[in-house]
Amino acid sequence: MKRLILMILFATLPVTAQIRTEFDRKMAEPFEPFEIIDNIYYVGTADAAVYLITSEQGHILLDGAFAETAPQIEDNIKKLGFKMEDIKILLNNHAHYDHAGGLALLKKRTGAKLYANRKQAEQLKRGGKQDFAFGDEIAFTPVKPDRRIRDKDEIRLGDVKLVVNYTPGHTKGSTTFKTTAKNGDSFYQVVFLSSLSVLDYDLVSNPNYRDIANDFRATFGFLRSLKVDIFLGSHASFFKMKEKAEALKSAPGINPFVDPEGYRSFILRNEKTFLEKLAKQQAGPAKAKQ
Repeated sequence: MKRLILMILFATLPVTAQIRTEFDRKMAEPFEPFEIIDNIYYVGTADAAVYLITSEQGHILLDGAFAETAPQIEDNIKKLGFKMEDIKILLNNHAHYDHAGGLALLKKRTGAKLYANRKQAEQLKRGGKQDFAFGDEIAFTPVKPDRRIRDKDEIRLGDVKLVVNYTPGHTKGSTTFKTTAKNGDSFYQVVFLSSLSVLDYDLVSNPNYRDIANDFRATFGFLRSLKVDIFLGSHASFFKMKEKAEALKSAPGINPFVDPEGYRSFILRNEKTFLEKLAKQQAGPAKAKQ
């Protein structure tokens, strides 16, 4: 009955269907919410990551997963004892359907303000259409941001401070967020990383994104410079969320999400993939197909 009520509430806003493939369905499978550290909670699906960052003055919800998983996210938030109406700010790592598809519904449900940088805001307002790589193929329900954010801005809510970092490449508006978490007497640097994958992108002669290679280079250079203790990302698989959640449950005294080496390895691995693909494309069509 509770699930039905949530579906009825969300159904008041027309939405664009997102879960179209078996791969999408697996990403969207439910996952039990849990506390990662301090005031940071995982409330997403099996792979489309969504984070709740709490404060006494209200909460921040980072990413929206699929349109169809919005009720699941609400369920997860309520299971942890929090209220939807206490969410004051919505954020988005990047404007693809598996991260932004649920934002319109969640914005309506919470009344929260959506923050985004200029390029991200344009894509969110278009509902993912006119994407530089996918055109209109991965459209989602359009959602209008309420506040513009810029590189190095600080988002503050109560005692929470998130630093905005512009990390384009995967999309033109990809954004990474940083914060500090406390555990006992220790403080940890936390990063919420946007995607870094190059997919099947044209990195050399892309008329829809001429600066893509330079943007990727700058993004990797910046991310390598960061000191990161806790590595989180837009997909759970990026940081082995399932394995770490199980380890945390088995031995709560040791937090496996404190993983600076995992962060560095992920950055270097993705940078290597980018550079190899760029080199092949620069070498010409025959070489790129090898």
